[in-house]
Amino acid sequence: MPALKKLSHLPVVVDPSHAAGINWMVEPLSMAAIAAGADGLIIEVHNDPKNALCDGAQSLTYEIYDKTMEKVKAIAGVLGRTV
Repeated sequence: MPALKKLSHLPVVVDPSHAAGINWMVEPLSMAAIAAGADGLIIEVHNDPKNALCDGAQSLTYEIYDKTMEKVKAIAGVLGRTV
């Protein structure tokens, strides 16, 4: 991430859902991405991940997404950034 930020003027967006492929890893990867300088996140959210037609294993429920974003916003705030 730091290399991309240094080499490009474009925003860096990270997809922790696809990077992990497992929903319980999305939260820590999201927090790490923001801490490392990511400008945005792509997080898959589904109302019923177990019955999703695709990508259910890496999708968060709305409730887990809300909790994840609270933590992401807190990390961004410590770094003087907003989400």
